[in-house]
Amino acid sequence: MSPAPLYEQIKQHITDLIETGELGPNDRLPSETDLAAEFQVARMTVHRAIKELKDSGVVTRIAGVGTFVAETQSSGQLIAVNNIADEIRSRNSAYSAVMVQNARERASRAVAQQLEIDPGSPVFHSIVVHMENGTPLQLEERFVPQCLLPGYGDVDFSRTTPNEYLMKHAPLQKFEHRVKSVLAEPDVRKLLRINKDEPCLVLLRRTWSRRRVVSFARMTYPGSRYEFLDRVASA
Repeated sequence: MSPAPLYEQIKQHITDLIETGELGPNDRLPSETDLAAEFQVARMTVHRAIKELKDSGVVTRIAGVGTFVAETQSSGQLIAVNNIADEIRSRNSAYSAVMVQNARERASRAVAQQLEIDPGSPVFHSIVVHMENGTPLQLEERFVPQCLLPGYGDVDFSRTTPNEYLMKHAPLQKFEHRVKSVLAEPDVRKLLRINKDEPCLVLLRRTWSRRRVVSFARMTYPGSRYEFLDRVASA
């Protein structure tokens, strides 16, 4: 029997890593360049293997970031780690932001648990309102350990987004998220310019870089202005 085509061998290699648990949901795959060097094949061969894995729902791609192991369908749909500014501009809308704060403080027990650090450790706490055509679309509250990104507290997030800064200074390794529906607190309603009966979608996200939790974020969207849309291949 002749050996399987090289791209099939690469697909099987990645599948084996996932099935044995060496790569878990949302873990980042090696780059196409690294895989091509490892298997001593052309990059197009690796690209075909990755594309077929993506088409079958085994992995998911995030443009400009990398390829990640997909969650199982029973865990819910995937939500890409998008830059809100790019998302808004892709709709030919005008993006702007208001930085409410970017302060240094001590981590509460709850925040420390999410960041996997000791309570009282110094963290940066940023709050940014992202707007589409002048209307608030997302309220982003984010905590970042000072020890991992000491320059985070100096950034003006009315000029760049926290996502852009993190992607540049802390390359994404993996992420996890939860989505829930809430009625917002008064201070949140004021920043989003919504009434007290407006339901909101809240996305809670933790991101890892170099095997450390580098960010814990709470992103709140007015339900009337935003919806999450993604596609997951059938099993």
